[in-house]
Amino acid sequence: MTKPPHSSNRIASAQEAVDFFAANPDVDAVDIIFTNMCGVPRGKRLRRHEVVAVYESGRFLPGSVLVVDITGRDTEETGLVWEDGDADRHVKPVPGTLVRTPWLGENAAQFLTSFYELDGTPNDLDPRHVLGNVIDRLAALGLTPVVAVELEFYLVDISQGRPIPAKGPATGHRSSDIQVYGLREMEDFKPFFDDLYDACDAQGLPLESAISEYAAGQFELTLRHKPDALRAADDAVMYKRVVKGVAARHGFEATFMAKPFEESAGSGMHLHISMNDESGANAFASEDPEGTELLRHAIGGMKALLAESMAIFAPNANSFRRFKANSYAPVAATWGVNNRTVSLRIPAGSPASRHVEHRICGADANPYLAVAAVLAAMLHGISNKIDPGAPVVGNGYEAEGDDIRLPNHWAAAIEAFDKSALLRDYLGDRFVTNYAVVKGVEMANFMAQVTELDYTWYLRNA
Repeated sequence: MTKPPHSSNRIASAQEAVDFFAANPDVDAVDIIFTNMCGVPRGKRLRRHEVVAVYESGRFLPGSVLVVDITGRDTEETGLVWEDGDADRHVKPVPGTLVRTPWLGENAAQFLTSFYELDGTPNDLDPRHVLGNVIDRLAALGLTPVVAVELEFYLVDISQGRPIPAKGPATGHRSSDIQVYGLREMEDFKPFFDDLYDACDAQGLPLESAISEYAAGQFELTLRHKPDALRAADDAVMYKRVVKGVAARHGFEATFMAKPFEESAGSGMHLHISMNDESGANAFASEDPEGTELLRHAIGGMKALLAESMAIFAPNANSFRRFKANSYAPVAATWGVNNRTVSLRIPAGSPASRHVEHRICGADANPYLAVAAVLAAMLHGISNKIDPGAPVVGNGYEAEGDDIRLPNHWAAAIEAFDKSALLRDYLGDRFVTNYAVVKGVEMANFMAQVTELDYTWYLRNA
């Protein structure tokens, strides 16, 4: 029996590029995009005549880009820069991602790529392949994850230095209060949202409802669920780029920073996940609001690996500013039904729609890695039939927890991640080692900076 292809090892054919240019003869600026472990899109801009060759045989990129930090700095401590000779690897196109980028002009397009070794082996530091491995292990159990991503973000004005909420282009109004679910706030930014929906339609991104969130200038839009977790993560990566690009065209910035303002709500990435069985039916579907036993086991695994996964769910120094009581950002390993104060929520809905919403991730998390870590935890719970305990009823911020304690700062999260034997199994030993090194070096560089607050607090008083 032939072994099925690795989930993330599906490579676009050259015919896809030929067909695209036949339908889009004006395109002559094409961005080739790779998203590394820090979640920042990087790549090259190609001319039209270069693109088909990439679809035929790939493109060389230095392997060191796999481990650059969030600032784009080489992480020499990984041993993948000088010791490796900064050697090239191959990137190859992801099917279905060659699309126009209307915010970049009339002649622009892009496509996503994955990294491979020169012998064709999927590179185990590429977040797409990390996710693909987890999907393959679920497939071995006859399960297909169905994933939807919700992302919160702020629209901000940085013309004066420190960010402030942006003015709505339709009215010129700059909001200064919360106005959650406010329709006037949506009207203020209608030109932006019109262009955003048009750009997402042009890229085939399944963008749905939009709301004004729990802070001035904060919004959330939903990407429709898909029975293809890898493509759902691709969509989220592409969507973040669209939001930023369209915002820039309107004269302001879109930020997915977890906590841009001290006294305002943070921005999260909520992951809605169910599992289809081999017949295509929702394996979590149940008349019981708590779902099936399989769903309970999945939640048990999500609770069990939550602390060890925090370095992925909260990947940056700023990420940890988001977590505090009564903030809609969970602070404990809790679950419940129709309850937004817990980390793992089973939303209200019909029996057929039963699923779990993972509410821990910041909007700054890498979508590939966030989905991979959550699916790995669900796989762990299902495989080991882990009981999640009783659901929380009422205020989850006041609930008495169990023995699971979440890291409350960056250093503790990186250490817990690095020491996790389970995550090394599910995500890959070399990946966990290198992610911990990159984030550890990034943290050391961040902590070495002397800030204005240092001078305010310590210059005269120390």
